[in-house]
Amino acid sequence: MRALVTGNENKTKGMQWFWRWLFYILGLATLALGLILNTKAQLGVSPIISVAYSTSVIAGWNFGNATLVLYMLFVIAEFILKGKNRQWIDVFQIVLSILFTRVINIFDRYINIDVSHMWQKLLVLLAAIICTGIGAAVSVNMKFVPNPGDGIVAAVADRIHKKMGITKNIFDVDCIICTVIISLVFEHRLVGIGIGTICAMILVGRVIALFNHFLLIPMANVTGLAVPDQYLDAIQLEEVDEARRAAES
Repeated sequence: MRALVTGNENKTKGMQWFWRWLFYILGLATLALGLILNTKAQLGVSPIISVAYSTSVIAGWNFGNATLVLYMLFVIAEFILKGKNRQWIDVFQIVLSILFTRVINIFDRYINIDVSHMWQKLLVLLAAIICTGIGAAVSVNMKFVPNPGDGIVAAVADRIHKKMGITKNIFDVDCIICTVIISLVFEHRLVGIGIGTICAMILVGRVIALFNHFLLIPMANVTGLAVPDQYLDAIQLEEVDEARRAAES
């Protein structure tokens, strides 16, 4: 991890924090929008929310409230998995969950899209995947309180000593299996599972990678955050090291 000193000398800490909070809030709002668009496409929802969505449809619950219950379970599981490594800042995920799911309810209430044709469903699905990927990337990159869906995956990855990528794939499959079981037991049909679910599994990660490839470094320049070395080319690494040495001399 390297802090990009170049270009940040004239930016005050106050402005850096301002941009971090702004990006974080916009990222979460974009993520919430992506999740709701995913449900509006009617082609199957994202794996991470499939359990909450199927439960809300089957039981007639509010989708945002069902997501809140799921997130609470994620936070509890995260505390158990972390054991002695748990941090009290993780408790703020509960507050984040409440606020985040209220935003979901607002989007769900006021966004009404006509998807009577397949091309409309595919277009909404594409928008959902893009918004979900960008929202997840921006909110995670700001390194504040993680969304419980990301927090639980990170906790599982640390516990089983696997990389986040493969752990996310495993967790998505587990969510889909749970949703299939709930759907077949209570509705005798699949609820919330479809081609959109598979597309989200495959493409959201690609959107995150593409976003970070082009925009992670510019965002780091504005916010003063460190950037993993894999996102820096040889020239940038040299410039960062030279700038740091100059600052220390």
